[in-house]
Amino acid sequence: MDSDDRGAAAPDTPDEEAPSAVPLLEPAEGVPPLSTSVSEIAEAAEKLAAGHGPFAIDAERASGFRYSNRAYLIQIRRTGAGTVLIDPVNHGSSPIDVLKPVAEVLAEDEWILHAADQDLPCLAEVGMRPPALYDTELAGRLAGFDRVNLAAMVQRLLGLGLAKGHGAADWSKRPLPDAWLNYAALDVEVLIALRESIAAVLAEQNKSDWAAEEFEHLRYSSLATAQVTRRDRWRRTSGMHKVRSRHGLAAVRELWTVRDQIARSRDIAPGRILPDSAIIAAAMADPKTVEDLTKLPIFGGSKQRRSAHVWLAALETARTNPEPPDSGDQQNGPPPAVRWAKRKPEAAARLDAARSALSELSAQVGVPTENLVSPELIRRLCWDWQERQEDREAAIDDFLRDGGARAWQRQLVVPVLAGALTPQA
Repeated sequence: MDSDDRGAAAPDTPDEEAPSAVPLLEPAEGVPPLSTSVSEIAEAAEKLAAGHGPFAIDAERASGFRYSNRAYLIQIRRTGAGTVLIDPVNHGSSPIDVLKPVAEVLAEDEWILHAADQDLPCLAEVGMRPPALYDTELAGRLAGFDRVNLAAMVQRLLGLGLAKGHGAADWSKRPLPDAWLNYAALDVEVLIALRESIAAVLAEQNKSDWAAEEFEHLRYSSLATAQVTRRDRWRRTSGMHKVRSRHGLAAVRELWTVRDQIARSRDIAPGRILPDSAIIAAAMADPKTVEDLTKLPIFGGSKQRRSAHVWLAALETARTNPEPPDSGDQQNGPPPAVRWAKRKPEAAARLDAARSALSELSAQVGVPTENLVSPELIRRLCWDWQERQEDREAAIDDFLRDGGARAWQRQLVVPVLAGALTPQA
């Protein structure tokens, strides 16, 4: 679990919502041993099988240190079985085979996770897939909680204090320190009780069915994307707004691509190979010699000096292939909304009306607008909308359903959007 998932142990609201927190410093049964060998993992599976009810699950990654999104520790807790900590690495080319006994037990009952979309892909990589799912963070969003990190929800609903710890650490490190294992075990210590408490809140708000649809959608989405691949994200390089020229964009593209290839081959986080700021600086300065390159920030260090020829080659590729890089995500949908007023003012007006109407609906039902319906889906609807005198609601419903909106979402937002997209006299 990343540090942002647990967050600070502050309440969602200042006064009445959260009780005073009782610090939770260590698991009630102590920190379990780390199951590393084949026999230890098989014993952990037997221990879980002897328990009953749903499984509280978490996984620790090393996203700030490694290129891959793999799990470096898996924590599982079940009533009657306690907690097990499993090391899913260092099993050669067959981690799925080694972890199969655990995966078979986990197929018996519901999984409880916090921010499940972050952990499900890395768990699927080792053959673990949920038969049913409950996401306590998503449940908190549907309940209208202002803060849904694990610590805030645990304090608000259980009166316990989870301190920030080692979520952003390099979990690929071995051996794992005892303090880290204590931190990891605490993340699943509270999930079963938290699921019961937030489920009661949703039931009181008549949102249990909404949550069930969301959890099932999330579960199927994770199964459909079990093979995780890294999307081409060069357009999202931090500082891209500073690059104006066609050649500069091509330079960002080439530097980003080379960096990504190196990071992938070495399984190191791209930012540790070359920061985004250095890519932007080089794209804007367009150095043509090692001397010019090493005058730029970052590139003057010894590590980057040794790789100077690599970055200069990327910049040369950009100079020989400077066509505007317009392919990719931007052609799969509408342009950025800030450009709509000039390019398609009627679409801009529709988007403003839709956003205003959804904001009012969000306040009424106590669900964030982004959970009511995908913002990207609304942008596409408003950009592509062709006015119809009849069946406006049916057309919107079809569009949202084709875009993956769930039944509960469509039931709420279709009438609101139909009104917002009605031409004003």
